[in-house]
Amino acid sequence: MITSDAITWNAPNDPHPARAASQRSYSAVAKGDLAEWLTVYAEDAVLEDPVGPSMFDPEGKGHRGHEGITAFWHQAIAPIARFEFEITDSFANPGSNTCANIGRIRTSFPDGSHTTTDLIMVYVVDEGGRVTSMKAYWEPERTMASFTSA
Repeated sequence: MITSDAITWNAPNDPHPARAASQRSYSAVAKGDLAEWLTVYAEDAVLEDPVGPSMFDPEGKGHRGHEGITAFWHQAIAPIARFEFEITDSFANPGSNTCANIGRIRTSFPDGSHTTTDLIMVYVVDEGGRVTSMKAYWEPERTMASFTSA
């Protein structure tokens, strides 16, 4: 399911619908493909990235449906020049519809500066394998502390 060289997967990789959806999501983000990314998410999905109030979601209620997820893309993903994902572990019990991935994301900005975010991402999928909930647990202050100028 990984279709980008910007993803390093050093985690269990047995077939699981939530794990596959997470990989499709990372691949679409790494390629900068909003249309592909939206196909990963159910029409009524809720995305919380990060969970709780943040610069992307001041009320901490999440981005809802394709309209909210698209707005998040334009605010948080589109301005980034390159994403590099490194997944170090993934937990997905057989027969469940959820997985939790542990890893880090390096975001590079157009001027060459970058940050690194250590995080846990939890994906829940519906019967068709589309994400209904994605919660990313990370701390903006820790990410900003990793800022390195060009």
